[in-house]
Amino acid sequence: MVKKIAEKGYVFLVLALMYLPILMVIIFSFSGSAHFTFNNGFTFDSYKELFTDAPKKLWDSLLNTVIIAIISSVVATIMGSIAAVGIYNMKPRSRHVVENINQLPIVNSEIVMAVSLMLFFTTFAFPNGYTRLILGHITFCTPYVVLSVMPRLMQMDSNIYEAALDLGASPIKALFKVVIPYILPGVLSGFAMAFTISLDDFIITQLNKGASTGIDTLSTYLYSSLRKASGLRAFWLPAFSIIIVIVVAAVLLINLRSYKKEGRKKEKINEKNR
Repeated sequence: MVKKIAEKGYVFLVLALMYLPILMVIIFSFSGSAHFTFNNGFTFDSYKELFTDAPKKLWDSLLNTVIIAIISSVVATIMGSIAAVGIYNMKPRSRHVVENINQLPIVNSEIVMAVSLMLFFTTFAFPNGYTRLILGHITFCTPYVVLSVMPRLMQMDSNIYEAALDLGASPIKALFKVVIPYILPGVLSGFAMAFTISLDDFIITQLNKGASTGIDTLSTYLYSSLRKASGLRAFWLPAFSIIIVIVVAAVLLINLRSYKKEGRKKEKINEKNR
């Protein structure tokens, strides 16, 4: 009895540490203040300020954030998925080495990655602005896609691909008709992960956006706003809350789609067994 209570208490504690700060952002977005108090009661004033009185720079930063995240996550998903298929078809020893190399950008400190990219872009004279930002985001997002797709490939029966070849399909056709549909849940998860990471990035963006370009994402614009005397304004909390709701809804929809597919597969298997 005590053991069960302790186990459940530990789980609730971990969930509280993970999600309570996020929940507090949403709650205080209805306070009408950036001082984390409810002196004005429960109000939608901050949401009104967001859509009527927020600086144009905020919306420009949001647009930049979304554009960079979409482009970088789409390219990273394509590159990472192709790379995962290539890694999967390597010999075991070579595959192990390449998988470890792929994980280096993930376990490496982000500040080291940011400085490395800055030196690389400066040395080879890459254009400032969107070019550096998109290439930088693709660089650190791609390993996460590989990491997401590889488990699906490891679960796949290689005989399915070989059977498609035996039935007359070309390697390319077998790839698109057999392999990609099977690893699609991993590809979608990798895309969602890459998009979220790109959306959230600050250090790599701050060091590589170029001061003279005037380009800001939400994270860099928030940082520059906090450095000013005005500090955190009330409209930031509703902006964060909306982003949280959108991201959570997207993740739930992707997972729900995967669960439904898995459920249908299990039902078909049970019907065949009967």
